[in-house]
Amino acid sequence: MTTTHDTPAELDTELAITGMTCASCAHRIERKLNKMDGVTASVNYATEKASVHHAAGVSTADLLAVVEAAGYTAALPEDGRDDGEAELASLRRRLLVSAALSVPVIAMAMVPALQFPGWQWVSLVLATPVVLWAAWPFHRAAWTNLRHAATTMDTLVSVGVLAAFAWSLVALVVGSAGEIGMVHGFDLRPARSDGLGNIYLEAATGVTTFLLAGRYFEKRSKRRAGDALRSLLELGAREVTVLRDGVEDRVPADSLTVGTRFVVRPGEKIATDGVVEDGRSAVDASMLTGEPVPVDVGPGSEVAGATVNTSGRLVVRATRVGADTQLAQMARLVEEAQTGKAEVQRLADRISGVFVPIVIALSVATLGFWLGTGSGATLAFSAAVAVLIIACPCALGLATPTALMVGTGRGAQLGILIRGPEVLESTRRVDTVVLDKTGTVTTGAMSLVSVTAAPTTSEQEVRRLAAAVESGSEHPIARAVVAGWDGPPPPVTGFVNREGRGVEADVDGRRVVAGRPSLVGEPEPGSVLAGALEAAEAQGRTAVLVGWDGVPQGVLVVSDTVKDTSAEAVARFRELGLEPVLLTGDHERAARAVAAQVGIERVVAGVLPAGKVDEVKRLQGEGRVVAMVGDGINDAPALAQADLGLAMGTGTDVAIEASDLTLVRGDLRVAADAVRLSRRTLATIKGNLFWAFAYNVLALPLAAAGLLTPMIAGAAMALSSVFVVSNSLRLRRFR
Repeated sequence: MTTTHDTPAELDTELAITGMTCASCAHRIERKLNKMDGVTASVNYATEKASVHHAAGVSTADLLAVVEAAGYTAALPEDGRDDGEAELASLRRRLLVSAALSVPVIAMAMVPALQFPGWQWVSLVLATPVVLWAAWPFHRAAWTNLRHAATTMDTLVSVGVLAAFAWSLVALVVGSAGEIGMVHGFDLRPARSDGLGNIYLEAATGVTTFLLAGRYFEKRSKRRAGDALRSLLELGAREVTVLRDGVEDRVPADSLTVGTRFVVRPGEKIATDGVVEDGRSAVDASMLTGEPVPVDVGPGSEVAGATVNTSGRLVVRATRVGADTQLAQMARLVEEAQTGKAEVQRLADRISGVFVPIVIALSVATLGFWLGTGSGATLAFSAAVAVLIIACPCALGLATPTALMVGTGRGAQLGILIRGPEVLESTRRVDTVVLDKTGTVTTGAMSLVSVTAAPTTSEQEVRRLAAAVESGSEHPIARAVVAGWDGPPPPVTGFVNREGRGVEADVDGRRVVAGRPSLVGEPEPGSVLAGALEAAEAQGRTAVLVGWDGVPQGVLVVSDTVKDTSAEAVARFRELGLEPVLLTGDHERAARAVAAQVGIERVVAGVLPAGKVDEVKRLQGEGRVVAMVGDGINDAPALAQADLGLAMGTGTDVAIEASDLTLVRGDLRVAADAVRLSRRTLATIKGNLFWAFAYNVLALPLAAAGLLTPMIAGAAMALSSVFVVSNSLRLRRFR
């Protein structure tokens, strides 16, 4: 979050935070920071960053100390530390070790044929590093929560795993479970006596492995949150040719200062924002504006850094450098939108805020009740541990990651890449879909759509001669005209490029001119050519006038064409209850023409990149939940600001990284499929969570009543996990 400095005494600092395991961690850090005098902080769980606006009297060291006192790790991004990557690597190591050690423990506990003499002691050796080392992130988080009088799923995982392990250790050392030759069979009858005859190491190791897997996949998806900014900043030119006293010198682009004159040759990126002092050319600004038609520039024209000079040599005077450039401002827009985005706290974490303390209290009450009735310590501890194990959130931990993995896997097969569980929550509430025009609804490439010939010639002749004279130009409009002619164009001589006006050349002994009316000549008022020009302008299309012998002979209309599938996609959005809005930087007439073709009523045209964010915010201010579909760099801030961002995979890396959903194919219908799949996956996750909680609610009274041994509780817990996984696998049949 970027805040305007009212006085020099106020500063903005960004902190990278590691160690957060749920949204409540972010809230806790935020509260701690905001308690400091002169500090306003916003902590984002998804991006793992804290944006802090503070008085100059509050040092960075003070901020870091407060975060670390809360039990988390903080660092300045400039430090070069990447604790997030280290944390991910640590989780991966713990998961692999845990899985390798847990498989034999679970197999021996569940299959009596594998229970050789002394197997239970081998299980203890294998389970100990899983419980004490692999599950350490859960124990550490539980301890942090305890210090702040809070509980999360980590608390229940830690208590359940440690209780199962501790009871097993007691049963092995004190009870009959440690006797060599003991066999651990499945006895589904309620055993109200020797609870010390069984061990529950498979429950402790299984819970740890399953939940580490879920935590790892969640962490890996969140690590990509900062890639959009890196992609934006990598767009700029690395080097620039500076012009000093008529001498050209190649220097690093970041050494430019305001007022420096530099040279941009054809095909090169413009190093920074500036004003053209000499030369004429067409500048491809599509990476910033998203619009396919290059802009003609000459002396006095403003140009933006990272755009591409397509033809002539330019001399540019730098007017903005570094953080003041349009590219850097766009990077800040993406960062602000990401930081300000409200993340939906996981349903399981929300419910566990109440569920976990109740379970722990019920376990303690069960222990006290059976001890008070004189039923003996064995039954009392057995029932208390059964309560913890039956409530241990294995199914809860699997509910989200399994459905997410199956849903995202199926999505990948269909060309849909889903970022994470927060995305799914957004799709349920979305009621408005904002569509970028160029490259999303349209192809994003110029093509020849119509040719009108004067009565004195033929359409074929107009096509042929126009393709010939335009073949000497690299302008995208010229390429579209050439592509509109079947076969190689006839040879030309005496080619001349009239910058900003058109081209001319000798073809078959004629001087053929193509371009603007100011170069070719105005057609007769009321003529068929004048009508074609007016119609093209009314539809927002680009018209190229062609003439020879000093007389206009034809009009070629070039336009960015609508994709064949866009109208069907818009209809599908309406079926899903989404109102489509067309948002574009193009002018009103072109936007209205496209909207009419695909069936969109609401159009917002002539919008700059920053304006797209404002438009999304305005819709959100109306109470709408907005999905944004785009493909250009100029769409990236709006994609990040929207409640749900969908990027066309045929677009830029920046747009893709700023989005929540990526559509691999450039087919807008896939966006509708993405919303349907996301909603189906969310419904599966909620169904999983419901049944996982329902199982706990039904089984807890049985465990507390002493009708379930911890072994039966462990088996029941495993069955609930199997149910959740099976329910998630149904997503593989999504069409």
